[in-house]
Order: sequence, then C-alpha cells, then structure tokens
Amino acid sequence: MSNMSYCRFENTSRELRDVVNAIHESDCNDDLSKYEQDGLEEILDLAYEVIGLKDKISNIIENQYEQN
Repeated sequence: MSNMSYCRFENTSRELRDVVNAIHESDCNDDLSKYEQDGLEEILDLAYEVIGLKDKISNIIENQYEQN
C-alpha cells in the first residue's frame, strides 16, 4: 500500500531512516531472504536515482519555502 500523498515524503523518510539504521547496525553476516536481498538492492538503485534528482528536489523545496 502506498502512502497518502499528503504524508508520502514524511512517512518514507522515516522508514528509510530505519533502513539506514539497520544497515549501520548490521554485521554484514545477516542471513537475508531472497525477498530482503532484492529489496535491499532496490533501495540502493533508488538511492542512486534520488541522488540524480538532487537539483529537482532542491528546487521543489526552495519553491515550497517561497510559497510559505
């Protein structure tokens, strides 16, 4: 189930922070299921995509500050 649009970024950032913390705490010997391995790989791919959108994200944030 996807997040409702009004809280999508807030909820996703909170969940992503949880993932980052789990990776930090991992000893890299965790036995992950195939689903978890695929999910972790997808997170890495999406992280690179988000980095590529850095300028667009900055513009969105800047425009929001100007509107408020």
